[in-house]
Amino acid sequence: MGRPRKSMPQAPAGARRQWAADRAMRASMRSPGRPEPSCAVQREFWRLIASGVTTVQAAEGVGVSAPVGIRWFRHAGGMPPISLGEPTGRYLSFAEREEISLLRVQEFGVREIARRIGRDAGTVSRELRRNAATRGGKPVYRALVAQWKAQQAAKRPKTAKLAGNDELREYVQERLAGSVRRPDGTIVAGPRTPAWKGLNKPHRQDRRWATAWSPEQISHRLPVDFPDDESLRISHEAIYQALFIEGRGALKRELVMCLRTGRALRTPRARSQNKPQGHVTADVILSERPAEAGDRAVSGHGEGDLIIGTGRSAIGTLVERSSRSTLLVHLPRLEGWGVIPPVKNGASLGGYGAIAMNAALTTSMTRLPEQLRKSLTWDRGKELSAHAQFALDTGTKVFFADPHSPWQRPTNENTNGLLRQYFPKGTDLSRWSSTDLEAVAMAINNRPRKILGWRTPAEVFEEQLRSLQQSGVATTG
Repeated sequence: MGRPRKSMPQAPAGARRQWAADRAMRASMRSPGRPEPSCAVQREFWRLIASGVTTVQAAEGVGVSAPVGIRWFRHAGGMPPISLGEPTGRYLSFAEREEISLLRVQEFGVREIARRIGRDAGTVSRELRRNAATRGGKPVYRALVAQWKAQQAAKRPKTAKLAGNDELREYVQERLAGSVRRPDGTIVAGPRTPAWKGLNKPHRQDRRWATAWSPEQISHRLPVDFPDDESLRISHEAIYQALFIEGRGALKRELVMCLRTGRALRTPRARSQNKPQGHVTADVILSERPAEAGDRAVSGHGEGDLIIGTGRSAIGTLVERSSRSTLLVHLPRLEGWGVIPPVKNGASLGGYGAIAMNAALTTSMTRLPEQLRKSLTWDRGKELSAHAQFALDTGTKVFFADPHSPWQRPTNENTNGLLRQYFPKGTDLSRWSSTDLEAVAMAINNRPRKILGWRTPAEVFEEQLRSLQQSGVATTG
């Protein structure tokens, strides 16, 4: 069993409750009630958040309730309030404190406990003296309370730069939320907006007019405006933290509405990356696309999207990544459009509902040789929600780009820009027939391209067809 432990000194008769804390040489601490989870738990929570999981999933992953996880996320503005790096071995971990607590209950002495956990006896002695629970009148060592006391004692709060520098704070606030002015200096009030309620910007509603500089613009403009005053310097990240993290006290939280995104909370980058959701299942996200589709060396991999006009009119665009050859898909409005009232969750009569889109896209794709329709990369639009049936009908595997990531379909986005010369925004695209679209596609495909060595997409596409025919003959022979 080891040497018997020494009994903790008892408070003298009539001594106040703080006597044990005084002996531990620490200031009085507020009663924590039930102490919050350890920094290790919170650190793991924020690691899970950074990996892209939801707040509820992160809370479940570390063993805390969903309301606690949501509160942590909102109070921190979506930003980790602690370092995600593991602390050095210099400090006792929560696991070591649990071991100390268990060994103490078994009446092991300080030196035996130190030997078993691989620490110096002085470290264990100070831990038992400083971080024991004293609320009951006598010191009792509990790992959870000890961890909380150690975390409280380790805090080294300092005044935020914006809170301690009035001139810098006024400069930042003026560039963020300053008034919009006419050339003569008079203020333009802009639209009337409701008071901020802690939510993201309103969808398709008026927003407050402000100068609305980004934190990065503010940060890099300071050395230009004040080249000789080194005290007027701040990083853009410090401005974001002052806006989003509750309790910093430097900038009002409602100023987040002056940022371009208008988000009330910061969104972890991993959450905005490609995740299976809705009609986009795990096997069709962009990371599953074959590597050969990325380098354009192999023909048969395409990109697709819609260009939208007025009155729910649209044209489908397909571009082959290697040859840059364009194919336009005619999407006429269905019978009853404009006559039959729209029905919630009913069939779309605009021409690019899932069923109509599948039929039109299948007709267009099957005109190509099988070797030239290996894969198709689409955006996140619901018009291709029946992609599984399309893949069965055409043999073309469909993949979906990340949300809000048009650069993952660069050829298609560039082609859509070229097509807007013929089909400008704000015009009715349903008035053009399939033969009209074919003529426009021919005009685009017969333009010489710098990327193709000033050859045309039509010429490169013809070369691909001849290559397929020759390989087919060679294989047959």
